[in-house]
Amino acid sequence: MMEIARGVGCSLSGVKYWMDKYNIPRRSRSEATYVKRNPNGDPFKVKDKLNKTDILLKGLGLGLYWGEGDKSTNNTQFRMSNSDPFLIKKFREFLIKICCVRIEKIRYSLVIFNDGNRSKAINFWEKYLKIKRNQLGKVISIPPQGKGTYKEKNQFGVITITVSNKKLKEKILEQIKQI
Repeated sequence: MMEIARGVGCSLSGVKYWMDKYNIPRRSRSEATYVKRNPNGDPFKVKDKLNKTDILLKGLGLGLYWGEGDKSTNNTQFRMSNSDPFLIKKFREFLIKICCVRIEKIRYSLVIFNDGNRSKAINFWEKYLKIKRNQLGKVISIPPQGKGTYKEKNQFGVITITVSNKKLKEKILEQIKQI
């Protein structure tokens, strides 16, 4: 509404007045921001027409997210964490091939345990996932959390794969509910 007010040279309250007078619905700030950032529509499209391989990948992706993903409703990010490199790679394949997410929209973060080597872990994930350092955002090292029973924790840590898109998260959660 502020952009409209600036564009036509009137006040914000003037725009509100005319919208109310003609019963023009308003978007939430969140929706307005989403539309502004995605002028060509959603930056993803969950495929409907699937071949046998796609059906298996979709089932695997939904199952992985159901078991390992962040399903909280107060977080708008579509993300999943795990220490298994193959599992993370398959989930990324699901995002790209089934959800049609562009690879540059996928981000990563890493948690390294106190007995892990930070640079080895970063190098491992960059090489295994074939990503650049700028795609691997936050790297957090966790100090010892008490005595514990593990002799050796995962040396490459836990990686989180993230797509910042609330609508994609809602669509995937809806598909999981239908299972």
